[in-house]
Amino acid sequence: MTENERFIGIDVSKTSLDTAVWGEEEGWQHTNDREGIADLVAKIKGLSPNLIVVEATGGLEVDVVAALAVAGLPVVLMNPTRIRSFARSAGTLAKTDKIDARMIAHFAQAVRPEVRDFPSEEAEHLAALVGRRRQIIEILVAERNRLHTAPSHVRERITKHIDWLKAELAALNEEIDEFIKQNPLWREQEKLLRSVPGLGPITAAVLLAELPELGKLNRQKIAALVGVAPYNRDSGPRKGKRRIYGGRSGVRSTLYMATLSATRHNPVIRAFYERLVGRGKEKKVALTACARKLLVIMNAMLRQAQPWCPPSSVRA
Repeated sequence: MTENERFIGIDVSKTSLDTAVWGEEEGWQHTNDREGIADLVAKIKGLSPNLIVVEATGGLEVDVVAALAVAGLPVVLMNPTRIRSFARSAGTLAKTDKIDARMIAHFAQAVRPEVRDFPSEEAEHLAALVGRRRQIIEILVAERNRLHTAPSHVRERITKHIDWLKAELAALNEEIDEFIKQNPLWREQEKLLRSVPGLGPITAAVLLAELPELGKLNRQKIAALVGVAPYNRDSGPRKGKRRIYGGRSGVRSTLYMATLSATRHNPVIRAFYERLVGRGKEKKVALTACARKLLVIMNAMLRQAQPWCPPSSVRA
Protein backbone atom coordinates (compact mmCIF):
# COMPACT_ATOMS: atom_id res chain seq x y z
CA MET A 1 0.00 0.00 0.00
CA THR A 2 1.42 3.40 -0.98
CA GLU A 3 1.28 6.44 1.25
CA ASN A 4 -1.60 7.99 -0.71
CA GLU A 5 -3.83 4.91 -0.72
CA ARG A 6 -6.81 4.94 1.64
CA PHE A 7 -9.07 2.02 2.46
CA ILE A 8 -12.12 2.74 4.60
CA GLY A 9 -14.37 0.43 6.59
CA ILE A 10 -17.83 1.34 7.88
CA ASP A 11 -19.64 -0.64 10.57
CA VAL A 12 -23.37 0.08 10.53
CA SER A 13 -25.81 -0.13 13.41
CA LYS A 14 -29.36 1.14 13.81
CA THR A 15 -28.25 4.46 15.32
CA SER A 16 -24.61 4.96 14.33
CA LEU A 17 -21.98 4.64 11.61
CA ASP A 18 -18.50 3.79 12.90
CA THR A 19 -15.80 4.52 10.35
CA ALA A 20 -12.09 3.67 10.23
CA VAL A 21 -9.24 4.19 7.78
CA TRP A 22 -6.76 1.34 7.40
CA GLY A 23 -3.47 2.18 9.12
CA GLU A 24 -4.94 4.91 11.32
CA GLU A 25 -5.73 4.27 14.99
CA GLU A 26 -8.47 6.85 15.44
CA GLY A 27 -11.77 6.47 13.66
CA TRP A 28 -14.94 8.52 13.93
CA GLN A 29 -18.65 8.07 14.37
CA HIS A 30 -21.73 9.62 12.77
CA THR A 31 -25.41 9.10 13.42
CA ASN A 32 -27.22 6.80 11.03
CA ASP A 33 -29.70 9.39 9.81
CA ARG A 34 -29.91 11.85 6.94
CA GLU A 35 -27.76 14.52 8.58
CA GLY A 36 -25.14 12.06 9.84
CA ILE A 37 -24.88 10.33 6.47
CA ALA A 38 -24.44 13.66 4.68
CA ASP A 39 -21.60 14.63 7.05
CA LEU A 40 -19.98 11.22 6.63
CA VAL A 41 -20.10 11.38 2.82
CA ALA A 42 -18.58 14.88 2.83
CA LYS A 43 -15.74 13.78 5.10
CA ILE A 44 -14.95 10.63 3.11
CA LYS A 45 -15.09 12.52 -0.17
CA GLY A 46 -12.35 14.80 1.11
CA LEU A 47 -10.12 11.76 1.75
CA SER A 48 -10.31 10.53 -1.88
CA PRO A 49 -10.42 6.84 -0.82
CA ASN A 50 -9.37 3.96 -3.07
CA LEU A 51 -12.08 1.73 -1.65
CA ILE A 52 -14.89 1.82 0.93
CA VAL A 53 -16.30 -1.42 2.33
CA VAL A 54 -19.63 -1.43 4.17
CA GLU A 55 -20.78 -4.53 6.02
CA ALA A 56 -24.32 -5.62 5.12
CA THR A 57 -26.55 -5.29 8.21
CA GLY A 58 -30.04 -6.43 7.29
CA GLY A 59 -31.00 -3.26 5.44
CA LEU A 60 -29.68 -0.69 7.94
CA GLU A 61 -26.85 0.08 5.51
CA VAL A 62 -29.04 0.91 2.49
CA ASP A 63 -29.16 4.70 2.92
CA VAL A 64 -25.45 5.20 3.57
CA VAL A 65 -24.41 2.92 0.69
CA ALA A 66 -26.78 4.72 -1.68
CA ALA A 67 -25.43 8.12 -0.58
CA LEU A 68 -21.82 7.02 -1.09
CA ALA A 69 -22.61 5.59 -4.53
CA VAL A 70 -24.48 8.72 -5.61
CA ALA A 71 -21.45 10.77 -4.55
CA GLY A 72 -19.36 8.74 -6.99
CA LEU A 73 -17.29 7.03 -4.30
CA PRO A 74 -15.93 3.46 -4.76
CA VAL A 75 -18.14 1.58 -2.29
CA VAL A 76 -18.66 -2.18 -1.93
CA LEU A 77 -21.35 -3.86 0.16
CA MET A 78 -19.89 -7.02 1.70
CA ASN A 79 -21.38 -10.13 3.28
CA PRO A 80 -20.63 -10.06 7.05
CA THR A 81 -19.71 -13.77 7.02
CA ARG A 82 -16.68 -13.07 4.86
CA ILE A 83 -15.55 -10.23 7.10
CA ARG A 84 -15.94 -12.29 10.29
CA SER A 85 -13.99 -15.16 8.68
CA PHE A 86 -11.27 -12.67 7.75
CA ALA A 87 -11.25 -11.31 11.32
CA ARG A 88 -10.80 -14.79 12.79
CA SER A 89 -7.98 -15.55 10.38
CA ALA A 90 -6.32 -12.31 11.49
CA GLY A 91 -6.66 -13.33 15.16
CA THR A 92 -9.24 -10.66 16.04
CA LEU A 93 -11.81 -12.29 18.31
CA ALA A 94 -13.04 -9.23 20.22
CA LYS A 95 -16.05 -7.45 18.78
CA THR A 96 -17.07 -3.83 19.20
CA ASP A 97 -18.26 -1.31 16.64
CA LYS A 98 -14.86 0.44 16.56
CA ILE A 99 -12.97 -2.83 16.26
CA ASP A 100 -15.36 -3.96 13.53
CA ALA A 101 -14.82 -0.75 11.55
CA ARG A 102 -11.03 -1.18 11.72
CA MET A 103 -11.33 -4.82 10.69
CA ILE A 104 -13.56 -3.91 7.74
CA ALA A 105 -10.95 -1.34 6.67
CA HIS A 106 -8.26 -4.03 7.00
CA PHE A 107 -10.42 -6.35 4.87
CA ALA A 108 -10.77 -3.62 2.23
CA GLN A 109 -6.98 -3.16 2.07
CA ALA A 110 -6.11 -6.86 2.03
CA VAL A 111 -8.88 -8.35 -0.14
CA ARG A 112 -9.80 -5.35 -2.31
CA PRO A 113 -13.19 -6.65 -3.54
CA GLU A 114 -14.31 -5.49 -6.94
CA VAL A 115 -16.50 -2.38 -7.12
CA ARG A 116 -19.70 -3.06 -9.05
CA ASP A 117 -22.56 -0.88 -10.18
CA PHE A 118 -25.38 -0.65 -7.68
CA PRO A 119 -28.90 -1.52 -8.79
CA SER A 120 -31.20 1.19 -10.07
CA GLU A 121 -34.37 2.17 -8.26
CA GLU A 122 -36.34 -0.06 -10.65
CA ALA A 123 -34.04 -3.03 -9.92
CA GLU A 124 -34.42 -2.50 -6.17
CA HIS A 125 -38.21 -2.38 -6.62
CA LEU A 126 -38.21 -5.69 -8.50
CA ALA A 127 -35.85 -7.29 -5.95
CA ALA A 128 -38.17 -6.16 -3.13
CA LEU A 129 -41.17 -7.75 -4.84
CA VAL A 130 -39.30 -11.02 -5.43
CA GLY A 131 -38.04 -11.00 -1.84
CA ARG A 132 -41.53 -10.44 -0.49
CA ARG A 133 -42.82 -13.30 -2.64
CA ARG A 134 -40.22 -15.59 -1.08
CA GLN A 135 -41.34 -14.52 2.41
CA ILE A 136 -44.99 -15.21 1.57
CA ILE A 137 -44.12 -18.71 0.36
CA GLU A 138 -42.16 -19.44 3.55
CA ILE A 139 -45.11 -18.32 5.71
CA LEU A 140 -47.56 -20.28 3.54
CA VAL A 141 -45.53 -23.49 3.91
CA ALA A 142 -45.33 -22.97 7.69
CA GLU A 143 -49.09 -22.40 7.98
CA ARG A 144 -49.88 -25.49 5.91
CA ASN A 145 -47.65 -27.55 8.17
CA ARG A 146 -49.37 -26.13 11.27
CA LEU A 147 -52.79 -27.00 9.88
CA HIS A 148 -52.08 -30.73 10.18
CA THR A 149 -51.40 -30.62 13.92
CA ALA A 150 -53.44 -27.61 15.03
CA PRO A 151 -56.36 -28.04 17.48
CA SER A 152 -59.74 -28.00 15.79
CA HIS A 153 -60.76 -24.66 17.34
CA VAL A 154 -57.90 -22.76 15.57
CA ARG A 155 -57.93 -24.56 12.22
CA GLU A 156 -60.50 -22.18 10.78
CA ARG A 157 -58.23 -19.20 11.54
CA ILE A 158 -55.24 -20.92 9.94
CA THR A 159 -57.33 -21.81 6.88
CA LYS A 160 -58.40 -18.18 6.49
CA HIS A 161 -54.78 -17.08 6.77
CA ILE A 162 -53.75 -19.62 4.14
CA ASP A 163 -56.46 -18.32 1.79
CA TRP A 164 -55.22 -14.76 2.31
CA LEU A 165 -51.62 -15.80 1.68
CA LYS A 166 -52.59 -17.58 -1.55
CA ALA A 167 -54.41 -14.47 -2.75
CA GLU A 168 -51.43 -12.29 -1.81
CA LEU A 169 -49.08 -14.66 -3.67
CA ALA A 170 -51.22 -14.48 -6.80
CA ALA A 171 -51.28 -10.66 -6.59
CA LEU A 172 -47.49 -10.55 -6.20
CA ASN A 173 -46.99 -12.85 -9.18
CA GLU A 174 -49.15 -10.57 -11.31
CA GLU A 175 -47.40 -7.42 -10.10
CA ILE A 176 -43.95 -8.90 -10.77
CA ASP A 177 -45.02 -9.92 -14.27
CA GLU A 178 -46.45 -6.47 -15.06
CA PHE A 179 -43.40 -4.69 -13.63
CA ILE A 180 -41.03 -6.71 -15.82
CA LYS A 181 -43.14 -6.00 -18.91
CA GLN A 182 -42.83 -2.25 -18.30
CA ASN A 183 -39.02 -2.40 -18.70
CA PRO A 184 -37.93 -3.04 -22.33
CA LEU A 185 -34.59 -4.60 -21.33
CA TRP A 186 -36.12 -6.94 -18.74
CA ARG A 187 -38.89 -7.83 -21.17
CA GLU A 188 -36.36 -8.99 -23.78
CA GLN A 189 -34.19 -10.76 -21.21
CA GLU A 190 -37.20 -12.56 -19.77
CA LYS A 191 -38.17 -13.65 -23.28
CA LEU A 192 -34.69 -15.13 -23.77
CA LEU A 193 -34.73 -16.90 -20.40
CA ARG A 194 -38.26 -18.25 -20.92
CA SER A 195 -37.08 -19.88 -24.16
CA VAL A 196 -35.16 -22.40 -22.00
CA PRO A 197 -37.27 -25.61 -21.80
CA GLY A 198 -38.42 -26.13 -18.22
CA LEU A 199 -37.75 -22.58 -17.03
CA GLY A 200 -40.82 -20.68 -15.78
CA PRO A 201 -41.71 -17.03 -15.16
CA ILE A 202 -40.77 -17.03 -11.45
CA THR A 203 -37.26 -18.36 -12.11
CA ALA A 204 -36.79 -15.71 -14.79
CA ALA A 205 -37.99 -12.98 -12.42
CA VAL A 206 -35.63 -14.12 -9.64
CA LEU A 207 -32.67 -14.14 -12.03
CA LEU A 208 -33.50 -10.66 -13.33
CA ALA A 209 -34.01 -9.27 -9.83
CA GLU A 210 -31.26 -10.98 -7.83
CA LEU A 211 -28.62 -11.81 -10.44
CA PRO A 212 -28.19 -8.68 -12.59
CA GLU A 213 -24.65 -9.85 -13.41
CA LEU A 214 -26.08 -12.65 -15.58
CA GLY A 215 -24.72 -12.20 -19.09
CA LYS A 216 -21.95 -9.85 -17.93
CA LEU A 217 -19.45 -12.24 -16.29
CA ASN A 218 -17.54 -15.26 -17.55
CA ARG A 219 -18.67 -18.79 -16.73
CA GLN A 220 -16.34 -19.23 -13.75
CA LYS A 221 -17.32 -15.97 -12.08
CA ILE A 222 -21.07 -16.37 -12.56
CA ALA A 223 -20.94 -19.92 -11.13
CA ALA A 224 -18.95 -18.73 -8.11
CA LEU A 225 -21.30 -15.78 -7.58
CA VAL A 226 -24.34 -18.05 -7.37
CA GLY A 227 -22.50 -20.68 -5.34
CA VAL A 228 -22.54 -23.64 -7.74
CA ALA A 229 -18.81 -23.72 -8.46
CA PRO A 230 -17.13 -26.74 -6.80
CA TYR A 231 -14.07 -26.00 -4.65
CA ASN A 232 -11.18 -28.39 -4.08
CA ARG A 233 -10.57 -29.84 -0.61
CA ASP A 234 -7.19 -31.53 -1.13
CA SER A 235 -4.33 -31.84 1.33
CA GLY A 236 -1.12 -33.67 0.41
CA PRO A 237 -2.01 -37.08 -1.03
CA ARG A 238 -5.62 -36.85 0.20
CA LYS A 239 -8.16 -35.88 -2.43
CA GLY A 240 -11.26 -34.55 -0.71
CA LYS A 241 -14.73 -34.19 -2.18
CA ARG A 242 -15.38 -31.09 -4.23
CA ARG A 243 -18.02 -28.95 -2.53
CA ILE A 244 -19.96 -25.83 -3.38
CA TYR A 245 -19.77 -22.96 -0.91
CA GLY A 246 -21.16 -19.47 -0.43
CA GLY A 247 -22.95 -17.58 -3.16
CA ARG A 248 -26.45 -16.13 -3.29
CA SER A 249 -28.62 -18.66 -1.52
CA GLY A 250 -31.94 -17.31 -2.85
CA VAL A 251 -30.77 -17.51 -6.46
CA ARG A 252 -29.19 -20.92 -5.88
CA SER A 253 -32.41 -22.35 -4.38
CA THR A 254 -34.46 -21.07 -7.31
CA LEU A 255 -31.90 -22.40 -9.80
CA TYR A 256 -31.98 -25.79 -8.07
CA MET A 257 -35.77 -26.05 -8.45
CA ALA A 258 -35.48 -24.97 -12.10
CA THR A 259 -32.86 -27.67 -12.62
CA LEU A 260 -35.19 -30.32 -11.20
CA SER A 261 -37.76 -29.26 -13.78
CA ALA A 262 -35.11 -29.16 -16.53
CA THR A 263 -34.03 -32.76 -15.84
CA ARG A 264 -37.56 -33.77 -16.84
CA HIS A 265 -38.47 -31.27 -19.56
CA ASN A 266 -35.16 -30.05 -21.05
CA PRO A 267 -33.59 -32.70 -23.33
CA VAL A 268 -30.06 -31.30 -23.03
CA ILE A 269 -30.06 -31.09 -19.22
CA ARG A 270 -31.88 -34.42 -18.92
CA ALA A 271 -29.26 -36.17 -21.07
CA PHE A 272 -26.43 -34.55 -19.09
CA TYR A 273 -28.02 -35.62 -15.79
CA GLU A 274 -28.58 -39.20 -16.93
CA ARG A 275 -25.01 -39.40 -18.21
CA LEU A 276 -23.60 -38.26 -14.86
CA VAL A 277 -25.78 -40.64 -12.85
CA GLY A 278 -24.85 -43.44 -15.24
CA ARG A 279 -21.20 -42.81 -14.42
CA GLY A 280 -21.92 -43.36 -10.74
CA LYS A 281 -22.30 -39.75 -9.59
CA GLU A 282 -24.59 -39.15 -6.62
CA LYS A 283 -27.91 -37.66 -7.69
CA LYS A 284 -27.35 -34.49 -5.65
CA VAL A 285 -23.89 -34.03 -7.17
CA ALA A 286 -25.35 -34.58 -10.64
CA LEU A 287 -28.09 -32.01 -9.99
CA THR A 288 -25.51 -29.45 -8.85
CA ALA A 289 -23.50 -30.03 -12.02
CA CYS A 290 -26.68 -29.63 -14.08
CA ALA A 291 -27.50 -26.38 -12.25
CA ARG A 292 -24.06 -25.03 -13.10
CA LYS A 293 -24.43 -26.09 -16.75
CA LEU A 294 -27.88 -24.49 -16.99
CA LEU A 295 -26.60 -21.27 -15.40
CA VAL A 296 -23.61 -21.10 -17.75
CA ILE A 297 -25.83 -21.61 -20.80
CA MET A 298 -28.24 -18.86 -19.67
CA ASN A 299 -25.28 -16.58 -19.00
CA ALA A 300 -24.11 -17.08 -22.60
CA MET A 301 -27.64 -16.59 -23.94
CA LEU A 302 -27.99 -13.17 -22.33
CA ARG A 303 -24.46 -12.15 -23.27
CA GLN A 304 -25.11 -13.01 -26.93
CA ALA A 305 -28.78 -11.96 -26.84
CA GLN A 306 -29.93 -15.22 -28.42
CA PRO A 307 -32.66 -17.65 -27.33
CA TRP A 308 -32.21 -21.25 -26.25
CA CYS A 309 -30.41 -23.48 -28.70
CA PRO A 310 -28.19 -26.59 -28.36
CA PRO A 311 -25.08 -25.78 -26.28
CA SER A 312 -22.81 -26.58 -29.24
CA SER A 313 -23.92 -23.32 -30.84
CA VAL A 314 -23.75 -21.25 -27.64
CA ARG A 315 -20.26 -20.24 -26.55
CA ALA A 316 -20.53 -20.46 -22.75
